[in-house]
Amino acid sequence: MTIPRAGHTATLLPNGKVLIAGGRPGYSQAVPVSAELFDPDLGTFTPTGDMTTPRWFPTATLLNTGKVLIAGGYDPSTDSFWATAELYDPATGTFAATGNMNSEWADTATLLPNGNVLVTKASADFEIAPGVSQMAELYHPDTGTFSITGNMMFWHTGPTATLLLNGEVLIAGGDIGDGDGSSAFAEVYDPIAGSFTPLPKMITAREQNISTLLPDGTVLVAGGHGGVPVGGGGFDNLSSSELFSSAIPNFSPSGSMTVGRDWLNANLLNDGRVLITGGNEYYVFGAGSRPPSGGTLAEAEIYTPNVLIPAPALFSLSGGGQRQGAIWHADTGLLASSQNPAGSGDVLSMYTSNLFEGGVIPPRVAIGGQLAAVLFFGDAPGYPGYYQVNLRVPSGVAPGSAVSVRLMYMGRSSNEVTIGVR
Repeated sequence: MTIPRAGHTATLLPNGKVLIAGGRPGYSQAVPVSAELFDPDLGTFTPTGDMTTPRWFPTATLLNTGKVLIAGGYDPSTDSFWATAELYDPATGTFAATGNMNSEWADTATLLPNGNVLVTKASADFEIAPGVSQMAELYHPDTGTFSITGNMMFWHTGPTATLLLNGEVLIAGGDIGDGDGSSAFAEVYDPIAGSFTPLPKMITAREQNISTLLPDGTVLVAGGHGGVPVGGGGFDNLSSSELFSSAIPNFSPSGSMTVGRDWLNANLLNDGRVLITGGNEYYVFGAGSRPPSGGTLAEAEIYTPNVLIPAPALFSLSGGGQRQGAIWHADTGLLASSQNPAGSGDVLSMYTSNLFEGGVIPPRVAIGGQLAAVLFFGDAPGYPGYYQVNLRVPSGVAPGSAVSVRLMYMGRSSNEVTIGVR
């Protein structure tokens, strides 16, 4: 990268590049306002516009507009926990302020199916304002404002937040206070009711763990440190994992990692497996009788679910998932090709595979690197196991006879096909 960073964000943009923002070069160094872009085609990082505010540990959320919401964070040089937020526009490469949150800091930020963003938070000062630890609010991209929504049921700071395929958000684990120990509490946010509902506790109390939505709708919860089932206490790093099912709902044990780790990362792969990387092998501040011989991990491992569901696929005329896509004008049924190119505002239809039956999370479709508005997604009539997606061509797409089209779902990308755009 252009500078060292820790506590930064990394957001995949519709054009395939990755926005890196915030963070801190070192524990004793100032937090920069700089941001940069990773280009996977070139394998290089280049600077982009500066943020309006220096932010350490902010949140970053790709909106349906294609812009990125950056919220909260901390600036140790001024001891400031920020209530401010800003938007990054990939079209201009610049950041601009948006409405302020109703209180400082942002623990989690989750894009909801309706396009709003759920932000949960702990208080920046737990002794002065402990009640804020249960607070949540919504960002409304259409107005650029935040509004308060229902409070969380439990006081757990730094939990994981996972959008479920039914549109609810699972909030689990974290710290039961300000360094008071790991939490086993879990709850779900219902965006229709605007409220939180308690769930059965996790099998193991965890903080600084990962939470990953799997293609079958269950959630993998793994690692972290803790280990006391009733919540609170526990410093040993955990190798165990568990699965949350919203259909029951409950947590059930799953396989163990090869090593206990917290501050780990997880990425859902296109074949349905999960890549686990990095983290710490022991908890520095409470390793008990174990010598501090582990440290930061370079080891990676793979979690394999019981059922492997690959990423959605787009279909092409060649049958190989490349070049001219099987994507047609919704009004005429004609192929969106170089002979019948699509224009801004046109409605197109296409089929895809491996969406979740009955799920309410819409897929995202990028045309020429810009997000299209998805108008409908659901079962393809007469084709069991296939799904139809109707979308509107965004404005500003560069014309061409072979403009790229990709579908993103649950953080995974389909193959790339092309259409004609005028």
